[in-house]
Amino acid sequence: MEIEEILKNTRKAFFAYRNGIIADTLRRNGDPHKSIMGCQLTDVAVIAQQLENNAQLAEAFWNQHSSRECRMIAPMLYPVAAFGQDTALAWCLDVESCEIADILCHRLLRKLDYAQALVKQLLGYEAQLTRYTAFRLLLNIIITGTYKPSDNLRAIAEHELATAQGYLRPVLNSILEEI
Repeated sequence: MEIEEILKNTRKAFFAYRNGIIADTLRRNGDPHKSIMGCQLTDVAVIAQQLENNAQLAEAFWNQHSSRECRMIAPMLYPVAAFGQDTALAWCLDVESCEIADILCHRLLRKLDYAQALVKQLLGYEAQLTRYTAFRLLLNIIITGTYKPSDNLRAIAEHELATAQGYLRPVLNSILEEI
């Protein structure tokens, strides 16, 4: 089946799982996507299980910037072994919401051998959402045990927390609790 046909069929599946209440709530709360079906993460995961893990397909979904559900499913479909460092950085810099950052970190980035190096690289950026993605990934690799926290990390998280605003504060607090 061609990628365009898979995209079309998957959009139909998203439509079947749509939830107007969730979609309206997301819109009211400022979700940046033009197309919001209101699918729950578990529903998107069920749809993803029916598709082949394929880098081209994942890229096609990721490039659907206006669709919340397409952006959600993309990290679920990208084969971990094929997800290179340049692509990882590009996707992290392309994240448009905390929800997408959370899914990207949990479903894909935390499984990468170079996840710790990616965190360090992302912390070099000033954009709030990029920093959120870095700290969210850091939290994931601490929880999975792939990264052993140090005193230096506590100092960095405490320093960042002193000036952090909005959505960055809870993830920093969670890191400090896990250390």
